Amino acid sequence: MRAKEKGTVGIGFEETSQRIAIDLIQPLRLVGLGTKKTAKYAQIAASVQEVGLVEPPVVARDRNEPEKFLLLDGHLRVEILKDMGVTAVDCLVSTDDEAFTYNRRVSRIAIIQEHKMILKALERGVSEERLARALNVNVDAIKRKKRLLDGICAEAAELLKDKDIPINSFAELKRMAPLRQIEAAELMIAMNKFTISYAKSLFAATPQDQLADSTRKKSLKGLTDEQVLLMERESARLDREFKMAEQSYGTDHLDLVLARGFLAKLLANARVIRYLSQHHQELLSEFHKVATLESSAA
Repeated sequence: MRAKEKGTVGIGFEETSQRIAIDLIQPLRLVGLGTKKTAKYAQIAASVQEVGLVEPPVVARDRNEPEKFLLLDGHLRVEILKDMGVTAVDCLVSTDDEAFTYNRRVSRIAIIQEHKMILKALERGVSEERLARALNVNVDAIKRKKRLLDGICAEAAELLKDKDIPINSFAELKRMAPLRQIEAAELMIAMNKFTISYAKSLFAATPQDQLADSTRKKSLKGLTDEQVLLMERESARLDREFKMAEQSYGTDHLDLVLARGFLAKLLANARVIRYLSQHHQELLSEFHKVATLESSAA
């Protein structure tokens, strides 16, 4: 949406969608042969052919030729329709002709959101085979994503609901007990690491009594029992230190900001500088270091 005047907000789109001849739509970038050979293009093409357009393209009127339109979003979809022989498409007509407004908001769908979409489609009667064709994947992939959260506690799923996580990372989380799943999810978020290798390392560092099946001995390739035990102890120590640092960070940061401000004011006094330089040069040097620190808040 775009502000027309101070204190008001203009309408971002025309009130109704329009069916527009594809020949009248001018793309802002070309879709080359290389793009058409990608898996993403094939997946979108399969979806359009199977279930039609889920999201209409976004266009804006050409300021020089009002009967023509600029394509802001949906280049692949429009190209696929052209390849299918479609001559017209229903579009949202934007009142803003800046393409980046839409493109910068495009983001990869999180796997948990995809899981929920699959479940919703199945509840509405869409078959697994049709979903597989629409997403250009095999049926086994649909079944695996359908079972994504089986064995994952609700709290861990909530923490990870908008994260881009490999599906195999969930397999490692499922081997942990619920409380450990929550700890692992929090560590993943804190470290911003969701890879399968990091998930495996978290599982490796999980004590036996925190496994989903604590009666089954944990075995890790290439590691002895002593090395596994050491990893568990080291992980527990790091986890405690991380939580302590997390709890005290706000207070410590505030103390540092206040100390920095006080020392900066103190060192602005020529008499203080003169006294410290004569009697406590080492303190003066340290005070200068603290006073010149850049505030992380800034």
